[in-house]
Amino acid sequence: MNKVNNIKKKLSFPVYIRIFIGMVAGIVIGLISLQLNGNKFVNYWIAPWGQIFIRLLQLIAIPLIFVTLIKGVIGLENVKSLSKYGAKILFYYLIFIAISVVVGLSAGLVFKPGNLIDHSKIEFIKEGHHEFVFEKQQAAEETQAGGPLGFLNDIVPANIVEAASNNSKMLQVIFFALLFGIATLSVPKEKIVTFASLLDCLEGIIFKMVNFIIDFAPIGVTALMAGLIVSFGGELSVFTALGAYILCIAGAVFFIVLIIYPLTIKIFTKIPPLDFIKIMYPVQLFGFTTSSSAATLPVNMETAEKKLKISKEIVSFALPIGTTINMDGTSCYQAIAVLFIAQVLGIDLNMSQILTVLGMTILSSIGTPGIPGGSFVILTVVLASVGIPPEGLALIIGVDRPLDMLRTAVNVTGDVVVAAIVDRKPQDAA
Repeated sequence: MNKVNNIKKKLSFPVYIRIFIGMVAGIVIGLISLQLNGNKFVNYWIAPWGQIFIRLLQLIAIPLIFVTLIKGVIGLENVKSLSKYGAKILFYYLIFIAISVVVGLSAGLVFKPGNLIDHSKIEFIKEGHHEFVFEKQQAAEETQAGGPLGFLNDIVPANIVEAASNNSKMLQVIFFALLFGIATLSVPKEKIVTFASLLDCLEGIIFKMVNFIIDFAPIGVTALMAGLIVSFGGELSVFTALGAYILCIAGAVFFIVLIIYPLTIKIFTKIPPLDFIKIMYPVQLFGFTTSSSAATLPVNMETAEKKLKISKEIVSFALPIGTTINMDGTSCYQAIAVLFIAQVLGIDLNMSQILTVLGMTILSSIGTPGIPGGSFVILTVVLASVGIPPEGLALIIGVDRPLDMLRTAVNVTGDVVVAAIVDRKPQDAA
């Protein structure tokens, strides 16, 4: 039995390889179907599995964000003993996330990789978008009629159950989760021991569910790509746009790592920027290969404390919290991904919707799990917030693995940058 299990392990491929194979298989199935006039077969028997995959991502979004947000807030229990650091750390994390989203939005709006596609081929998805947009426009008009503070009605839920039943109202769920977490943190620690243990248990179960969904991704991607190829009629401009999208994200994250971070280190710390880059390279490589901020945390903490000479007090507080909250690379990626999908579908986002993407990406990044593929779940929420069909995810999931590796390397670097800024005492790096 052990020999059989060992053989299975040797023959099994990592999930990102299986997703890529699924993407290629979907393309091949779609092209063959076009040649054999098998469009109905694909639409009736293959494409529905892709819809199931999208529904699974949407299904897990609210419980994932709710639990991880509350845990993130409760994890700030050391703020009392680190009162002079806690607010600064959270402030800088939010600032860097906002900067990363702006970089992503700027790259997406300037280079417009999605415009390289032939928009006449994607009417089938746009049809499903119009009703959603109409509802959003009505909601926006109602908010505008409520005066300058009317937007607060879209943030504060009247009924959390109703808000949790609609992914487009995720901002209300986030508000409730933050309020719930702050209230929990205000209760004496000994009274929430059982609840904290329950949260740990729920988080483990939800992360396992995410893993199950990601394991299903190869089948979902195969079905989605086959359906898209049939609907696009084999349009090759899809792949040209996809290549431009990859380059756009790579350029944006490299700009953050090689320009923004070193410049920040130079201005706010005593660490030479070149030394910082050299010291952080092994950590970035570890994050790149594992695609997991959580798995990289021990290596990151050791490097920050021993090689960059950041105080243990700050490292032990800032980096674990950063693994949950600070997602610079993920935020940049999500901003570009939303714009790319909108451009591919021929959807023009107005300034209000772009600002919504900015706000939702900042807030939802707090609930992005530090595990491979976790950003898929959050991205469905951001897409829904501006009325973009989540089916557009099919265009980018197949090439996400290398991009996931890149943004994880950025995420773990950003954690250390913030710790170094708050410490402000590191001597020259060894």
